[in-house]
Amino acid sequence: MDKEYLDSFEDKLQEELLRLCTSYNMLDGKLLATDDIDNQWNVLAPEYMADAVGQINEYPTVSVAWAAYLGLAIAYGWDTDWNFISKAAYQSFYGEQGFDDMDEHIVRDLLGIPLDSEEAQNLESMIRRSAQTAVALIRAEQIEPQSPMAFYVFARAVKVLFRIGAAIELKRLGYKFEKVEC
Repeated sequence: MDKEYLDSFEDKLQEELLRLCTSYNMLDGKLLATDDIDNQWNVLAPEYMADAVGQINEYPTVSVAWAAYLGLAIAYGWDTDWNFISKAAYQSFYGEQGFDDMDEHIVRDLLGIPLDSEEAQNLESMIRRSAQTAVALIRAEQIEPQSPMAFYVFARAVKVLFRIGAAIELKRLGYKFEKVEC
């Protein structure tokens, strides 16, 4: 495994998605993040990866996009009840159909956004665009499918989507970077 290559891929994807989300006013040019939220990805990632890897061939966009929805959920919980959300089992983010409708469950039932609202449609559109960009970037790398390197690149991509989802939710909740005078 080439850590330098993977770090470079992750940085490139994150910068590209940050630009994309900023161009649609979903972010403000900076990735809002907290160590709590980032560390929670490490807790959830193994189970997410087990679900997502099985979706790659038939639903490549979904396999990366759902990580952004998980990021939305964790950021929301960080703001509202971190003690609860930080201990929530991965499966608690599932919808009625398990992994397949995790996106709708998180938006409707956790964030409280009606699925037919403009806000939900804008979120869905932004996450879909971000996931499509991630899949295109992965494919542009021309890595042998189902190889160990393909797995590691995919893992880095879903981590970035998780962070993007969390940043979008933090912005939606009103968080922003401000210069502090010392």
